[in-house]
Amino acid sequence: MDTVLEYADEYLFDNVYAKLVPASSAGNSTLDLATSALARDSDLRIAVTLMTIVTVGGWFFYLFAATVSYYLIFDHEYMKHPKFLKNQVRLEIECAVKAVPGFALLTVPWFWGEVRGYSMLYEGMPTTALGWAWLVASVPVFLLFTDCGIYWIHRYLHHPLLYKRLHKPHHKWIVPTPFASHAFHPLDGYAQSVPYHLFVYIFPMQKWLYIFMFVFVNAWTVMIHDGNFISRSTIINTSAHHAVHHLYFNYNYGQYFTFWDRLGGSHREPTEEQYNDELRNSKKTWMQQSKDAEDIEGEVLGLKKKTN
Repeated sequence: MDTVLEYADEYLFDNVYAKLVPASSAGNSTLDLATSALARDSDLRIAVTLMTIVTVGGWFFYLFAATVSYYLIFDHEYMKHPKFLKNQVRLEIECAVKAVPGFALLTVPWFWGEVRGYSMLYEGMPTTALGWAWLVASVPVFLLFTDCGIYWIHRYLHHPLLYKRLHKPHHKWIVPTPFASHAFHPLDGYAQSVPYHLFVYIFPMQKWLYIFMFVFVNAWTVMIHDGNFISRSTIINTSAHHAVHHLYFNYNYGQYFTFWDRLGGSHREPTEEQYNDELRNSKKTWMQQSKDAEDIEGEVLGLKKKTN
């Protein structure tokens, strides 16, 4: 994040801070460039700038990626499902836009640590064969590490005590659109982002590669809510797997892969309900899904007794 911050300061924030918090010009009559009383290395300035970058960047990326997915990929026939809420797209957008500043505020300490050099991010490209080997290997290691972390965090968010208070807002969208991708309670969204930040404090990673992966994971979050079930992979946690999660709650907690769900006994393979166009958009299928969704969530919330 220090690289992003450097470019942001150079091309935008130096001028912004110079106008908002100008330095005293006393004794500097020959000063040609306006400066700020808040220097670039001020912790306050770093925190405010990071908060601004993550918030505005988060809004822009979310709205852009979700809009593209919604108009080009999402199956709009699914909006006729009885569990699709009135004005749901607007509600999803409102929820996400309100949540992003909360995400940003909570993640500032992680990014501040990166800027201050406490992480294991590194600049430049490798100069040895071993260095190149790790550069390549760091991508699957990142995916495997974060998938494991998110699986367990996500699973515990389904514990009744946490589900009611934190995770239920995201499961308001039983039939989600791409705009539901970031429509979380801020603490819920932050909790599931922790493995991404933690990774670079444990493992070395090239800075630009980390930025790319950070963009990728946010794009992936949109993609698994796109409602277009093309892939039938049994290894990758596809949009079909995640649709099953939204419908049936207690399955498919993983982010990228099905491994941890299989190991933890929470895997549920998508069926023709997701893959067959006619069956997927059948009113009979929708009614059964609605009943099952209500029964399972009732069990999670303790409103109904578990059925065997």
